[in-house]
Amino acid sequence: MRQYGLILSLFLLCLVMTFLTDNFLTVSNLMNVARQISVTAIAAVGMTLVIIIGGIDLSVGSILALSGVMAATMYTNVESPVLAIIVAIAVGGAVGFFNGFVTAKGMIAGFITTLATMSAVRGFSFIYTEGVPVSVTSPNFTFIGTGYFLSIPVPIIIMIIVLAFGFYLMNRTRFGRYIYAIGGNEQTSKWSGLKVDRIKIYVYMLSGLLTGLAGVILASRLASGQPFAGQGFELDVIAAVIVGGTSLAGGKGNISGTIIGVMLIGILSNGLTLLNVDSYYQMVIKGGIIILAVLIDSLGRRKKG
Repeated sequence: MRQYGLILSLFLLCLVMTFLTDNFLTVSNLMNVARQISVTAIAAVGMTLVIIIGGIDLSVGSILALSGVMAATMYTNVESPVLAIIVAIAVGGAVGFFNGFVTAKGMIAGFITTLATMSAVRGFSFIYTEGVPVSVTSPNFTFIGTGYFLSIPVPIIIMIIVLAFGFYLMNRTRFGRYIYAIGGNEQTSKWSGLKVDRIKIYVYMLSGLLTGLAGVILASRLASGQPFAGQGFELDVIAAVIVGGTSLAGGKGNISGTIIGVMLIGILSNGLTLLNVDSYYQMVIKGGIIILAVLIDSLGRRKKG
């Protein structure tokens, strides 16, 4: 029922924005929305897994910036887009691995671990670049974020592939079932013989890898790796996942809900921008949406209890 409610909310939001602004329901704007939400959607797949397993990753914005910086730097040095992508994804995966290892082996809450890495990774990005964006104007690099394949923007194609991967992982593999089991009851999962620590590390690392990929796309679209990119990005990602029905308590959620959540947040942001609503007010609205989604989830769990 919640999924149907989300779809209805998405339809009503589109309807309202269509009446409020003439520019919303145009091919160019809708394509622009899809391109913009691609970065959030890719990172949201990893965040969905992290939250389902009972954790949270506050470092995605910083990973986004560092990955973009590393991709731009690598391309500047070797002029290989493939190597730039590999290095950026590897950097994101390394930070994710660190998050997972410290959280699992150190028995520290993911909130604390990723809060620390959010600050440290952001700081490293500024130290590495000395606060100056790394510009890359080569078409070979910018194609990743601005190019087209068969008349479809490349970021949208990558987003669809990642979403399909996430859906398959969570619904058709043992690993996906293990994630749900650990999020539902970690102690019981340990008694059942699951390698809980190892799975947690893999989940956080996968979140880092996907955020690294999102960082490449953003850097390519901006034609530069910017150390200050992604500030507040974690808010958009977490909002999309929570609005999509994933429970902060863990053990509940799915990729299809996250897709709808990303679309809701993306369309809302686009509509508010078209209506010339100040970005500060947009932040307040997004925060309110997160609180509302958490309250709905909390009330739902109380009724079941």
